[in-house]
Amino acid sequence: MRLRMIFRIMGALIFFLGLTMVFPLFFSLYYRDGDLWALILSAAITTGTGAFLFLIFRGTTEEIFHREGFAIVALGWASVAFFGSLPYMLAGVLPSFVEAYFEATSGFTTTGATVLAAIEEVPRGILFWRSLTHWLGGMGIIVLSIAILPFLGVGGMQLFRAEVPGGRVADKLKPRIAETAKILWQVYMLISAAETLLLMTGGMSLFEALCHTFGTMATGGFSTRNVSIGSYNKAYFDGIIVVFMILAGTNFSLHYQALTGNFRAFYRNSELRFYWATLAGAMLLVTLILRVQVYETLLTAFRYASFQVTSIMTTTGYTTADFEKWPSFVQYTLVVLMFIGGSAGSTGGGMKCMRILLLLKQGRRELSRLIHPHGVIPVRLGGKVVSDGVIQSVWGFFFLFILVFILASVGMSLLGLDIITAFVSVAATINNIGPGLGAVGPMDNYTSIPLIGKWILIFCMLIGRLELYTIIVLLVPEFWKR
Repeated sequence: MRLRMIFRIMGALIFFLGLTMVFPLFFSLYYRDGDLWALILSAAITTGTGAFLFLIFRGTTEEIFHREGFAIVALGWASVAFFGSLPYMLAGVLPSFVEAYFEATSGFTTTGATVLAAIEEVPRGILFWRSLTHWLGGMGIIVLSIAILPFLGVGGMQLFRAEVPGGRVADKLKPRIAETAKILWQVYMLISAAETLLLMTGGMSLFEALCHTFGTMATGGFSTRNVSIGSYNKAYFDGIIVVFMILAGTNFSLHYQALTGNFRAFYRNSELRFYWATLAGAMLLVTLILRVQVYETLLTAFRYASFQVTSIMTTTGYTTADFEKWPSFVQYTLVVLMFIGGSAGSTGGGMKCMRILLLLKQGRRELSRLIHPHGVIPVRLGGKVVSDGVIQSVWGFFFLFILVFILASVGMSLLGLDIITAFVSVAATINNIGPGLGAVGPMDNYTSIPLIGKWILIFCMLIGRLELYTIIVLLVPEFWKR
């Protein structure tokens, strides 16, 4: 393990993070909420630390192999969350390091779980930073670094695959990984700009439009309001955000292909059809139940059902209604959608539609083998045969995901939490969603979670965002051996 090279790249990453802290300064200066010096000091500490590490270990240009790639991404994300917590602490917004680190981790991992009780009282420069962490983490800090820092182009593929959810789906956009990273970020920024303009057209200020765009496109869910999007009570905002949540939960390589004229890529993609079908089916089911048991009109039921279903399945976490008051079957449906998540190569969390689709196809193959024990029955996706190695990888991921989920849930229950809070808080963080049920419901926050519980959930957020292996592999002794 070449530590000098790892620290050099982490230094560059931290330095870049410090530069992004300049953007909240504009809103701090404009609104004059008293957070200016906290942001300036945070930026100075972060850029200074990053520059120090980069200069101390300069001249190290070895190739980045898979072990270094995993270490840089895992340690890089943990470090980014640490420095990202500085504005919260220096501005006095959060009382302890643990809560500040929790909020920063939730931001960068696009989870949206918050420990802030009175969001509307927080200085707007800090709130903008809070939402900006979503946007940076959505497409990926490392991917952005690969795109703008040329020296990371050597071995950048290892970093790309270690960070991007379903990263291999975008490998072939361009021959060079730096070009692929740039394309993904360009598409991300273009769609973000479109949503910002539409939200401002509906009456949001630039500040609110940017913050909610960051939360939508990153499928994060941090809002500038205590009760999220529901505080606006405007169907126009609900509709715009639903559309862009669906886009954010879609493989971004498909957006690129559509923007370059290849619209057939959308309807030819098996995963996308499964994603759309699952969303549509859940919307219809929840709408019908809400119409019968909660709302007086079908249109109202559809408005609230479509928003909550899309928000949960794309793992955004925005809310327009208190779904804890809805029928238990609807709540159960939403919990199931938490685990499915968005498409591979999107900013969405969860296990990803691609893996769920392959598991379903594998299950169907096993049933066919019982009927035709001597038959050759391949698993196909998009007209192509999926190798058994890929199927085994998906099963391995599924097993580890469920194992970590069970262990973390047991750990939360040992802290004295009720079973619903223990179970759903882990589901909401490991799937990078945010709001759940019980003490962490859509109208509540994570303040009441005990200290050890917050650390467990921080681990869940990181392991969920980096898709298990990048974190778990660091815990294997063989990883550190030469």
